[in-house]
Amino acid sequence: MAAEPKLKSRWMYVSIALIVILIAQIGLFSYVLIDFQRTLSELQIKQDSLYSDFASLNTSIERLTSHLDHLRGSNISQLSTGLTPVQIYDLSKDSVILITVKKQTFLGLEPFSSGSGFIYDREGHIITNNHVVEDADAIDVTFCDGTTVQAELIGADPYSDLAVIRVDGPSDLLHPLTLGRSSELLVGESIMAIGNPFGLSNSMSFGIVSQLGRDLDAPRNYKIVDIIQVDAAINPGNSGGPLMNMRGEVVGINTAIIQSSVGVGFAIPSDTVSREVPKLIQTGHYQHPWIGISSVDIDPDIAEAMGLNITKGSLVASVVPDSPADAVGIKAGTQGDVIVGIDAVTVRKLSDVLMYIEREKNPGDTVTLKIIREGELLNVDVTLGVRPPL
Repeated sequence: MAAEPKLKSRWMYVSIALIVILIAQIGLFSYVLIDFQRTLSELQIKQDSLYSDFASLNTSIERLTSHLDHLRGSNISQLSTGLTPVQIYDLSKDSVILITVKKQTFLGLEPFSSGSGFIYDREGHIITNNHVVEDADAIDVTFCDGTTVQAELIGADPYSDLAVIRVDGPSDLLHPLTLGRSSELLVGESIMAIGNPFGLSNSMSFGIVSQLGRDLDAPRNYKIVDIIQVDAAINPGNSGGPLMNMRGEVVGINTAIIQSSVGVGFAIPSDTVSREVPKLIQTGHYQHPWIGISSVDIDPDIAEAMGLNITKGSLVASVVPDSPADAVGIKAGTQGDVIVGIDAVTVRKLSDVLMYIEREKNPGDTVTLKIIREGELLNVDVTLGVRPPL
């Protein structure tokens, strides 16, 4: 009789053990099932994403195929001399966007001004003018199909009136334009300005390059140099839009007009864009090489007053304290140094100096200024600094 309770006790322990094992197995099975469901859900999300990317890629391929078929329809002489305005518009219309700047008011964010821009890369970077987006509390970007998304300011350079904004828009809306070389432009060459004048989306105007190497005023009495002058119609709202050559390349950014003028517009050259935009994306700003002088260009009256037998060059009017020019003893004033050359470049006016160092040099580089001081021609080496930020 004593063995019977012991037997019952053993069966009880065995039952408990079996129940524990069963519970553990059920728990393990539940965990595996939940993990499987989570993995399956992640795979479905990835599959949906791949389908979306495939659809976007397919749309881009169809668009490029359409453009290629369009170009194949052109005759050989047309392709050798360039595209037609119709073809250029067709190739660029999906890349030019409308920018709406908003300001905070007591009613909330309200539209304040508008401008233009164009897609720079597939990462959503957009190039425009600094004056279009400066002091914006919010920025909206509207694509050709009417899609509107918010943008963020990535970098800006008030000295060159350039800015880069970025959108997280659908990839099938991001069609970058190709940057050409503005240094290859010729006076008289045909160009087209595309943008949103007065908010009229994707408008195109046709004209020619009127002149090269102009300059525009920049903050703190500096100059934006190497500017392209065009006679294509540029109006408020065109700022930031692309200036296109007949090969469908961006050779400038439409930026300014002379008020009350007809056919006198200006664009920032694409070479400046190519030089600055990667830095703006990477660091948010651009460092300009700097000498640290202001000057007056020589004319016959100044030359006569100084006893000079030349009517070109630039008279140093002032030297910024502790600047690179100050460090090497450049002299200013009515009998100051006259700059007549920099390295191998002849200087007719100050813009020649600025254009040379902007195109060819960086802060830290050394240049040789050729100056006339008290009737004597001298060479002075100057190590370029960084232009003070605004």
